[in-house]
Amino acid sequence: MANAEVFNIGSSSGSDITQALLKAFTSACQSLSPSKVVIPKGEFKLGEIEMRGPCKAPVEITLQGTVKADGNAIQGKEKWVVFGNMNGFKLNGGGVFDGEGNAAWRVNNCHQTFNCKKLPISIRFDFVENAEIKDISSIDAKNFHINVLGAKNMTMSNIKITAPEDSPNTDGIHLGRSDGVKILNSFISTGDDCISVGDGTSNLHVEKVTCGPGHGISVGSLGRYGKEQDVSGIRVVNCTLQETDNGLRIKTWPSAACSTTASDIHFEDIIVKNVTNPILIDQEYCPWNQCNKKKASTIKLVNISFKNVRGTSGNKDAVKLLCSKGYPCQNVEIGDIDIKYSGADGPATFQCSNVSPKLLGAQSPEACSSPVTKLPGQ
Repeated sequence: MANAEVFNIGSSSGSDITQALLKAFTSACQSLSPSKVVIPKGEFKLGEIEMRGPCKAPVEITLQGTVKADGNAIQGKEKWVVFGNMNGFKLNGGGVFDGEGNAAWRVNNCHQTFNCKKLPISIRFDFVENAEIKDISSIDAKNFHINVLGAKNMTMSNIKITAPEDSPNTDGIHLGRSDGVKILNSFISTGDDCISVGDGTSNLHVEKVTCGPGHGISVGSLGRYGKEQDVSGIRVVNCTLQETDNGLRIKTWPSAACSTTASDIHFEDIIVKNVTNPILIDQEYCPWNQCNKKKASTIKLVNISFKNVRGTSGNKDAVKLLCSKGYPCQNVEIGDIDIKYSGADGPATFQCSNVSPKLLGAQSPEACSSPVTKLPGQ
């Protein structure tokens, strides 16, 4: 940001910079010309903070040091750092957001029950447009590392996200109601989904992301709530998944609370290394058995492809396409799959239900082609 007005946080290392940062951001946001807020090298305490516009000109925040959250288990709070309602926002600098999540993980039971007290998301981007987020790290989040809501035209690159593989609900990047987001050249190793795509997401491009450990890259879950919006235009290319509990996954709830469509979802040029369930469409996703599996999912899946996926599986279920008997998957393409499994219960398998995939190139394991269940009157 050339010739930008610069607001430096002049605190000494170890101090709490919450009020200083809020003051600097407020001044930058009111500036009539582009401005920059710089957090220098060092370690700083940072309390809950919301930096919201609209601003009079673009704002850039450069984090060079490490900001650390309260290390206590703060239940009932849903946020730590929020950037909201800005156009032309930039966040960069090579610094670290440390969520200090260790105490929170011990009391977090949200992976076991719906009725749990929420924990703070580390970094939230709410309704941020034309944004560039690059060269930052998030470690040890109490809950999600990064949550993106209502974004338009946002590029995230060279993001590094780490937390222990047994840290619950620590999704790397979760997106919802956003259009035109790119996630590029990033590394995510965490205790839940590396990237999770919520309802209302469109035109998402994920490229050159390394994921693992974690729960893979997921579209969904979809259908848990009423008034969800369609998902469309999801493209995941040239990524590597290693030691993850799932690989490339689309998950929808049976007995869904809405009827939406997820369409044009494409995975291509993916390497899997000892990944459990490398390719999975699961329209019977029902954690904690809090739904009726006998009632078919009402989420429609249309125009889905998995192409050039190769490597090794951590279990024999290399490919599982479990589509809804009420709304069978439409136009699913499988091309050039080469996934090996060397376990004692092998070889690898390729299962289908309520889908007849179009097969391109060679398939290993050998692909199935199950009959499509017809609805009455079809």
